Amino acid sequence: MRIAVDVMGGDHGCAVALAGVKLALAADSAITEMLLVGREADIAAARKIHSLTDSRVTVVPASEVLTMDDKPLEGIRKKKDSSLVRAIEQVRHGKADAVISTGNTGALVAGSMKLGRLEGVERPAIACRFPSLNQDFIMLDCGANALAEPSHLAQFAVMGSVYAREVLGLARPRVGILSNGSEESKGTPVTQAALRLCAQLELNFTGYCEGFDLFNDGVDVVVCDGFIGNIVLKSVESMSKTIGRLLKNEVKANPLRMLGGALAGGAFRALKQRLDPEVYGGAALLGLNGIVIKAHGSSRERAIASAIRVAAEEVRHDLNRHFAQEIAAANLKLAAVPVPAQP
Repeated sequence: MRIAVDVMGGDHGCAVALAGVKLALAADSAITEMLLVGREADIAAARKIHSLTDSRVTVVPASEVLTMDDKPLEGIRKKKDSSLVRAIEQVRHGKADAVISTGNTGALVAGSMKLGRLEGVERPAIACRFPSLNQDFIMLDCGANALAEPSHLAQFAVMGSVYAREVLGLARPRVGILSNGSEESKGTPVTQAALRLCAQLELNFTGYCEGFDLFNDGVDVVVCDGFIGNIVLKSVESMSKTIGRLLKNEVKANPLRMLGGALAGGAFRALKQRLDPEVYGGAALLGLNGIVIKAHGSSRERAIASAIRVAAEEVRHDLNRHFAQEIAAANLKLAAVPVPAQP
């Protein structure tokens, strides 16, 4: 498999990105080519630092960088030779099977639309993987679409179910629509209409799910629009960091607690590893003619390597073929379900 990496978009620079690439190459012999997209001088210097001499590495020159401050659409129009745009082009032109970027999320979503949507898919969606009590769950959309129609949410449910089945290994993933209560009368007109659509599909659909279902093994696939999903994502990231800091401060509060903390060190390390966002690598942009992974802007080496691992998993499972097949079947059923016009 061939993977293109935008090595210029992250907060920590090209050298950190290449350190992650080196880890990924060492871990996966199935990767036949790794395309490093960015400024040649920066890549050459970083390769020297990390002694990255792997013959599978190919450099794709790009003279510009899209920053987090660039407006997405304006940025991809004006900076046509940016590393993000050139990396996406590798997939568009059949030179790579997947693309990974730590750069501007809006620009990555907008630029990836040039890949075209899978047949039958109305909107792409960002799928994020979260830890729950005993297993992981998938939530989508986490930011690609601020607004969504009922049919979009129904398609997100289908793609999320396929992802959970193929990547998480769940035979019958439980799918729920995020709402403010479990009763059918709750939610918005959009979620109520989506509820009726999802009930007609070949899903293990459980109806509405609430916030306390998310991290208690209550659901495997959580469906929402990108506005809500992005708020949940960033809130969870912030809360995780806050709990870690509070716990650290409390353990250091007095010698007795420090002794207890030392005795419980193994448990703390296991918990940190379980909740470490670097293990998850990045979020998948589903529904396009190509594999697209958005890694966090602050990703360091392990997170970059994990993002490459996620991309490789999607390629191995041939996810887009499964998406296309099941979206086609779902659309036939959805076409027969009348949906009231939204106010």
